[in-house]
Amino acid sequence: MKILSIETSCDDTAISIFEVRGTAKPSFKVLANNSNSQINIHIPYGGVYPVLAKREHAKNLPILLEASLKQAKLEKKSKPVDAIAVTYGPGLEMCLWEGIIFAKDLAKKWGVPIIPVNHMEGHVVSVFGKHKGKFLIPKVKTPILSLLVSGGHTQLVLSKKFMQYEIVGETLDDAVGEAFDKVARMLDLPYPGGPQISKMAEIERAAKKQIIFGSLSPRARGALPLGSSACETPKNDCFSFALPRPMLHSKDFNFSYAGLKTAVLYLIRKIAPDGKLDYKTKSAIALEFENAAIECLVYKTKKAIEKYGAKTLMVAGGVAANRHLRNEMSALGGKKIKLLFPTLELSGDNSLMIGIAGYLNYIKNKRKVPKPALIKATGNLRL
Repeated sequence: MKILSIETSCDDTAISIFEVRGTAKPSFKVLANNSNSQINIHIPYGGVYPVLAKREHAKNLPILLEASLKQAKLEKKSKPVDAIAVTYGPGLEMCLWEGIIFAKDLAKKWGVPIIPVNHMEGHVVSVFGKHKGKFLIPKVKTPILSLLVSGGHTQLVLSKKFMQYEIVGETLDDAVGEAFDKVARMLDLPYPGGPQISKMAEIERAAKKQIIFGSLSPRARGALPLGSSACETPKNDCFSFALPRPMLHSKDFNFSYAGLKTAVLYLIRKIAPDGKLDYKTKSAIALEFENAAIECLVYKTKKAIEKYGAKTLMVAGGVAANRHLRNEMSALGGKKIKLLFPTLELSGDNSLMIGIAGYLNYIKNKRKVPKPALIKATGNLRL
């Protein structure tokens, strides 16, 4: 079976084509994978400008379709695929509609069904995919705990059975990725700011580790806890200031990043009333902000694992590409729990994950799909 998948939930236009075999343990072969990033277009606005994003999707979809069909060697087929998977939410509704309308036109032309896909479920199953070649969907032990972290979402999702979801924790205000981007703007870093914050934090973390670690005697170095950085011992040697860890010890699994973002703003005003920060100070703030943001994610995830007895932990979404988050989450792994991350290529929004989720739902629902007229963009769709 061949599936074409479409993703237009925000500012990335993407189309992929798969060949899929099997149901108990599906085997995927990527025949085509093409995308177009709109980052350069949105840089002047410091974020995604929805009207421009919609316009670019309309322009790029036919181009990417032609390239994908050619790459898959299906351009001469009157019915090149057997089904079309498309994101219908959550996301920017005007952008979602571009992908949905495009999918409906193709489905009518080719006489194939449309599989509507929840974007967040796409992120969940992205941990199984590869951006090229072949891959299998393995059996995973349940309960599964998924930490979904992106510019629009921060959620802890429990799956007592595979592809069944219960949100057990989420942000009460800003998503963690959104907080990264907003703090980056405060530090006058270029868009997209999240990766810029992470780069600066990594450099600063390595520098502080070298300074403090180098100041310790060989005996003291050997006494450091296995897997810890010297910067964590003692903590006061690393920072001349500290940011809060919002809701870290609340009795639930919810998150809050608006207060952390505001704390950064007040810190900047205190350090530099004129708003002018040197690179060293920006780096120190970036490091402490990243430490605070990630610590909240890791702590709540650990507590949720303990409460629900999770056997598998999946961490997905754009922020899953963050190196510090990956390192800290890896410390939670071990013999008792299987840790799964998407590849860096599949951490952000992509059509490959939409195709994977589409097919898994197709076989789960015994190949039943809604009528095209019933498929509508749903910006606030939940798992």
